[in-house]
Amino acid sequence: MLTAVYLVVVAYLIKGWSNLKRPKTDGAPLNTKVTILIAARNEEERIRYTIEDILAQDYPKHLTEVIIVDDHSTDSTAEIIRSYAGQGIKLMQLQEDEPLNSYKKKAIAEAISRSTGDLMVATDADCRMGTKWLSSVVAYYETHDLVIISSPVTYFEERSLFERLQTLEFAYLIGIGGAFIGNGRASNCNGANLAYRKDVFHEVGGFKGIDDLASGDDELLLQKIAVVYPNRIGFLKNTDAVVYTHAKHTLGEFVQQRRRWASKSTRYKDKKIVALAVAIWLFNLSMLVNALLGFYNISFLVLFLVQYLLKYLFEAAYLLPITSFFKRSSLVGLLAILIPVHIIYFVYIGLMGNTRKYSWKGRVVR
Repeated sequence: MLTAVYLVVVAYLIKGWSNLKRPKTDGAPLNTKVTILIAARNEEERIRYTIEDILAQDYPKHLTEVIIVDDHSTDSTAEIIRSYAGQGIKLMQLQEDEPLNSYKKKAIAEAISRSTGDLMVATDADCRMGTKWLSSVVAYYETHDLVIISSPVTYFEERSLFERLQTLEFAYLIGIGGAFIGNGRASNCNGANLAYRKDVFHEVGGFKGIDDLASGDDELLLQKIAVVYPNRIGFLKNTDAVVYTHAKHTLGEFVQQRRRWASKSTRYKDKKIVALAVAIWLFNLSMLVNALLGFYNISFLVLFLVQYLLKYLFEAAYLLPITSFFKRSSLVGLLAILIPVHIIYFVYIGLMGNTRKYSWKGRVVR
């Protein structure tokens, strides 16, 4: 039963991704005032590259505002940002005397309150993007009358098998967000590449009601907006809009990141999606249990192998078009390795993501 449910879900995702087409734009001059939002904490190693990529955008400079909020960095992040003041980069420094559980949401909200743009475009301080990134997002926004746009994110510059496996798994996650939107039901997105109207952000109360969680500045905001504007949400399936970031170098960093992402799942407004996530977790748990019981009874091993084969075939069919979109289709060859690792980690994260505190950006949060 659980296996059947999972296969139906993957088939649903395959259909949703195929429903997404590269959007057509009318080619008219773009005229939306945009504010690019970045919350940065201890990003001295990479933030200069992000700023340079933003400054290289082909979008009109007089319509572009860039606000970077330094979240109590203890390195030279603020100094690096300040060095670009002459090129229009605005630095805000978060100064909170009382401890918060969601510094990033506070940083973004403060930046929005001081912004002059109509469309907020959020990314992260360690991301890279092509020169047409911003113009492709705005063109989609202007020609499709949308209030929030989720755009693709991928990992690059991997240095190990571990990081390449993360890239494949991350493509799976990004595909889920796109597929659900392709099926007309927004569920998740990634804050490294998210655009939304400022007036709509205020209309839904911003981060009010979700500001007690360290994570969720992306998915939980998307779901708040989806309640009011379910038919005006888009996923920009355009390679010009892709944002690139890096996989985690160590297992510890990876686990902490995934626990942070999992921590927001209990706050999803659409409880059907929560129930679906639980069913998928139970399916992975059943595979793990069958694999372990297979050491004592061969019938359980046979059942596990059948589950594994079906999971592999359906996930390969799902991942091929997504990785092809990112021009990384060769990664699907790693699926046979990823599946057993993913089963174990998925069960673990499902248990620990909502039960314990975790470390993020040098802070212990929940």
